[in-house]
Amino acid sequence: MKRFFFLIATIMMTSSTILAKEKLDIPSITNGTFAAQRMSGIIPIEGTDQYARIENEGTMIKTYSFKTGKETGVLFDANHTMGESVKQIDGYIMSPDGKRMLIQTNTNSIYRRSFMADFYIYTIQSRKLAKLSDGGPQQVPTWSPDGTMVAFVRDNNIFLVKLLYDNAESQVTKDGKFNEIINGIPDWVNEEEFSFNKSLCFNADASMICWIKYDERNVKEYSLQMFQGMQPNLQDYALYPGVYSYKYPKAGEDNSKVTAWSFDIKSKQVRQLDVPVDADGYMPRILPTNDANKILVYSMNRHQDRLHIYSVNPRSTVAQLLIKESVEKYVKEDVLTATIIGKNHLLMPSDRDGNMHLYVYTMNGSLERKIGDGKYDITTIYGYDEATGDVYYQAASLNAHDRQVYVSHKNGKTVRLTNQEGWNQAIFSGDYKYFINTWSDKDHPYVYTVRDNNGKILSTPVDNKELVNKLANYPVTKKEMFSFTTSEGVTLDGWMIKPANFDANKKYPVIMFQYSGPGSQQVVNSWNIGSMGSGGMYDYYLAQEGFIVVCVDGRGTGARGAEWEKCTYKTLGNLEAKDQVETALWLGKQSFVDKDRIGIWGWSYGGYCTLMSMSEGRGVFKAGVAVAPPTSYRYYDSIYTERYMRTPKENQKGYEDNPISRAEKMHGALLLCHGLADDNVHPQNTFEYTEALVQADKDFKMNVYTNRNHSIYGGNTRNHLLRQITQFFIDNLK
Repeated sequence: MKRFFFLIATIMMTSSTILAKEKLDIPSITNGTFAAQRMSGIIPIEGTDQYARIENEGTMIKTYSFKTGKETGVLFDANHTMGESVKQIDGYIMSPDGKRMLIQTNTNSIYRRSFMADFYIYTIQSRKLAKLSDGGPQQVPTWSPDGTMVAFVRDNNIFLVKLLYDNAESQVTKDGKFNEIINGIPDWVNEEEFSFNKSLCFNADASMICWIKYDERNVKEYSLQMFQGMQPNLQDYALYPGVYSYKYPKAGEDNSKVTAWSFDIKSKQVRQLDVPVDADGYMPRILPTNDANKILVYSMNRHQDRLHIYSVNPRSTVAQLLIKESVEKYVKEDVLTATIIGKNHLLMPSDRDGNMHLYVYTMNGSLERKIGDGKYDITTIYGYDEATGDVYYQAASLNAHDRQVYVSHKNGKTVRLTNQEGWNQAIFSGDYKYFINTWSDKDHPYVYTVRDNNGKILSTPVDNKELVNKLANYPVTKKEMFSFTTSEGVTLDGWMIKPANFDANKKYPVIMFQYSGPGSQQVVNSWNIGSMGSGGMYDYYLAQEGFIVVCVDGRGTGARGAEWEKCTYKTLGNLEAKDQVETALWLGKQSFVDKDRIGIWGWSYGGYCTLMSMSEGRGVFKAGVAVAPPTSYRYYDSIYTERYMRTPKENQKGYEDNPISRAEKMHGALLLCHGLADDNVHPQNTFEYTEALVQADKDFKMNVYTNRNHSIYGGNTRNHLLRQITQFFIDNLK
């Protein structure tokens, strides 16, 4: 009898513990209550074991030792400058000789990567602070290699400031004009899809400036309607709406015409560089080398399956082909973003052998060695130590969901520097003797360790124990990883979050989240997991409301090799939708799932795949939410779309299969959400889709967000959006 009462008491204590858990709410998820502590803003100082960080609420730049983590000095203090003064800094750029800095303030974003700001020249020893220019905000200020000049862009033109001549400013180009000619910075589509915001550089002896010019006069405009709104309040549109019009080339339409140029600073002579490029081709990079007679210019064909890297003499204008990268279907964007240009070598990733591996070339274009020889992808390059030949990188070597840090020595020996499964990332010191490793997994927030270049842990500056203890008070359960095989024989991987009070004898509604875009990954063993990141806190909120939350990466996603990733080529959305439908069918066979109450949602490409899945033909979804979805790739930009689909003229059938053409087959309750100032996926996508739904006599709900871009945030916007998504699933699945 005593044992019976003990068991009852234990059960009651366990139940009360569950009931005592604090409840999650959306504002706490969006306001950072559950944000993990991060070591952010770390910028290694080249050639040293030091790094710099902006601190003290943006008023100071301090230096620290990688090895000890201790402060070693103050590079900048906004309260102790000579000459000009600034209240707060947003960023900085160190001069090559380490004697000066460009201080960034009053930053205003333009698109995803571009921004304007007021820059100041700061001399570290004298603490003198002077404006870079009095003519207005600047873009992409760039130090000359000798640290005596700064080139920048303003109003689509290039300017030059000479520090040795009392910061004298001169104008290099004069043909720049909004929506017509751009010098030194990429246009919208090149910035967005080739992931860069600067297309100018000096040559090695600082005698010349080189840049790419974009002639976008033949590119068609898209206009976004702007309103007064709130937070911010745009008074110019208080009575009549206005428009923001910019050049946006859609699939198959005219792109900017690109040319490369040089400017001789002494003679002021301007030359066009003789870089071979197709009439409709791209120049996705222009980069300096250690040789004054060589800059590198990348040239790519419109199909993006052929990349040429040219060595160009900025005086003679002659271009010599160094490297030709030609692969089936398309060259991945990683080849552009991850290539490292050293003093004597060029390190380039390529999936030419079926997986993303690394290739080391001399600056004459000779291949010296290959790094990576397994059926796994190298996912990030951290650096190349030319003194030793060591290459540091991250790879998905254990499985597609895991990341480890490695070093490949010149003799071919490869050493794993991290020892814990999960997601490892690294920031190496400028002399490659130390690195800060960030580790997390799906159930544990970030742990930062300082290590030497053999992987030995020296200290643990951040462990996020406070967040771990906080989460223990909330209904946060472990995420379950799973795999299954579809009716087509395809093995898919996923994760699942169950309610904290899960009862295996009950049948639960399910909400599936996915992104599904080419090369993306949502099924990862990382704290960045989840529909809104941050360890999946929004997904736990949905679980708290009684849902099982599931995510599955279908065909076309990343870290499983080129064949898997590129199998969706020319048929975007088709296989991805099939795999989400197959996931729903598999879930419906599980004893704890109600097959008649399964929903799906996604953002951007995930919204597109949501619509394709809900209209795939097998009506497995009772409800879905599509946020900022493309609905026809005829409406999306040229570079991204044609990389995976070629042009509409070449692939009419592929383009014709889309949510709009599938509208009559759309099954389930639908909520559409879109920002009216989305410069990426235009509101046109949702507007045209709703017309197709109306004509197909399909019911739907729709939320629009005034003056909001693709990320749909600002003021109370994100809270409102997530509440609408949650309530829609509650209304339709519970």
